[in-house]
Amino acid sequence: MTNNPIFRGAATALITPTNSTGVDYAAFGRLIDWQIESGINALVIAGTTGEGSTLTDAEHREVLRFAVDRIAGRVPVIAGTGSNDTEYAVSLARYACQVGADALLVVTPYYNKATQNGLIRMYRTIADASTKPLILYNVPSRTGVNIEPATYLALADHPNIAAIKEANGNISKIVETAALVDGKLDIYSGNDDQIVPILALGGAGVISVLSNVMPSETAELCSCFFRGDVAGSAAMQYALLPLIHALFCEVNPIPVKAAMAAMGWCENHLRLPLTPMEPQHEQALRAIMHGHGLI
Repeated sequence: MTNNPIFRGAATALITPTNSTGVDYAAFGRLIDWQIESGINALVIAGTTGEGSTLTDAEHREVLRFAVDRIAGRVPVIAGTGSNDTEYAVSLARYACQVGADALLVVTPYYNKATQNGLIRMYRTIADASTKPLILYNVPSRTGVNIEPATYLALADHPNIAAIKEANGNISKIVETAALVDGKLDIYSGNDDQIVPILALGGAGVISVLSNVMPSETAELCSCFFRGDVAGSAAMQYALLPLIHALFCEVNPIPVKAAMAAMGWCENHLRLPLTPMEPQHEQALRAIMHGHGLI
């Protein structure tokens, strides 16, 4: 872990409440307040879980501005600003910095992909344009491209590249990355079922989908580990696995949107190509949520 992490613990990859007329800012504001009151350590706005890829450009910018204003410095704001168009990613990065985001979450380019050299050039270009630190977001199951450990090392010395959200699912590669970057970059788990393993490798926390529905518990799982109670943290990880699996039984954020709607936080509204959960999956998710006292 670096001496000055963007955050330490659990950050929620927050949903964006929407309805048939657009973004539901009243619901969004209530949700932000509840997350912070529940002890979450940071909030990621307009990332994958926030359906950033189906927000219009105007919506994306307004969601970021609204969130920064509503959060008002209570926790770090991490703005989802990645794109497969580097010029657009630079434009969003500059805007997020201008409105007061604390950091940027920048996903690898999807569809057009990139070579490792292309990734290095893209990330350096965005980092050069930013006044805030970048978290590099590696999720090859979605984008079709993986950031290799040597590529992280090549980027680690840029002053505006601070951290990694690692969701490649390959613990061996994450061990290799941790060994290579050797504290130059913070590593955050991008998978809720791997929080404790990545903390054990010196990780700084998690960027979580689970914490949408259980913010205090996800933050406590990390805090428990940092206090030295590894067994207690692992026990929490084990206990939460059925809910984590249910939240990913269909593509994210379909299940978490259904879960948050069941808890009364928002409408179960998604934008195509995302569609509401299959009834049998939603029934199973609700049963697990009921077992945790969430509904």
